[in-house]
Amino acid sequence: MVLPSPVWLALSYFTYFFCYGIFLPFFATWLKGEGLDAESIGLLLGAGMVARFSGTLLLAPAVKDPSRLVAALRLMAFLALVGCTAFWFGNHWAWLLMVMAGFNLFFGPLVPMSDALAATWQRQIGLDYGRVRVWGSLAFVIGSAFIGKMIAVYGHPAILVALTAGLAAMLVGMLLRPAVMPHGATRGESGAIPWRELLGQPAVRRFLLCVTLMQGAHAAYYSFSALYWQEAGYSAAVVGYLWSLGVVAEVVIFTFSQKLFKRWSARQLLLLSACCGVVRWLLMGAFIDLPWLLVMQILHCGSFTVCHLAAMRFISARGEREVIRLQAAYSALAMGGGIAVMTMISGFLFQHLHQHLFWVMALVALPAIFLRPQVAPTAR
Repeated sequence: MVLPSPVWLALSYFTYFFCYGIFLPFFATWLKGEGLDAESIGLLLGAGMVARFSGTLLLAPAVKDPSRLVAALRLMAFLALVGCTAFWFGNHWAWLLMVMAGFNLFFGPLVPMSDALAATWQRQIGLDYGRVRVWGSLAFVIGSAFIGKMIAVYGHPAILVALTAGLAAMLVGMLLRPAVMPHGATRGESGAIPWRELLGQPAVRRFLLCVTLMQGAHAAYYSFSALYWQEAGYSAAVVGYLWSLGVVAEVVIFTFSQKLFKRWSARQLLLLSACCGVVRWLLMGAFIDLPWLLVMQILHCGSFTVCHLAAMRFISARGEREVIRLQAAYSALAMGGGIAVMTMISGFLFQHLHQHLFWVMALVALPAIFLRPQVAPTAR
């Protein structure tokens, strides 16, 4: 069966983010259902983030020939499914640690590889990236809402069943053939700026530290919000809807970002995002009433989405020699390493501080207000 290339990629994004909408909010719930305490859960999730960081940094850039991207995606999807299947064979902590690392090592690179394929098809067939990528965000909403309802009916085992089925569907979709196979010049970095020269720039260092703090402050939310809300008496279905609300707010801001922030600099966007993050985590540590939870979830579009928009604006404004490595550094540090470290710390803090853990996240995000790059990036 042959699919139009945009449909093939949209299906890949949809099935991936459907699975991610199950894994990210609710896998801690599955681990707790298997008898693990919060500190152990934090270590396992943190180890998974480290593996995700490693896979993104090492495996995704290894595919330099665009014509091999489809085959690489199929291989990563198969290995991720194998890793997920291994969760069925035991719940001992050491086994779960090994499986968590293996699963995330192959699950993590699927998005950067898909984005690389999208970039190739943008040049090759004029792919509209926004119209394709939005299916991923919609799938996250559907996945988190769906699994919330399933947990309410069938309990925590539904999480692993749905995740395994979703990964199998992703693999099947990727095994279909896109109408136009990717081709193009090998992606190289021969003209990239040396790392020492890039990181020697004060604006770059401040930018990376700023976004790493802001994104890392989301670790407690990603790993323990579902547990916290369920312990406070909310059903898994309500938790799924709350997560979906955050992503809906994210989709709205992504959709209208050009109109809303056309005249905003990266520095101004980082200030807005940092303020939203500090307010969000302070509220989350203080209130558990549903109206406040709705406000906190809507603020996701500020704490996460605006930060990501600021990062893309900063990076795209750099010189051509800097873009590739700065994008890699942003993905590795802010979207991987920072969250991994804070996830491990969050497990210990949740065990001892419970909801006040989120006040610590507010303190993590607070310095970003003062660490924003002092100069506007300019193309060089």
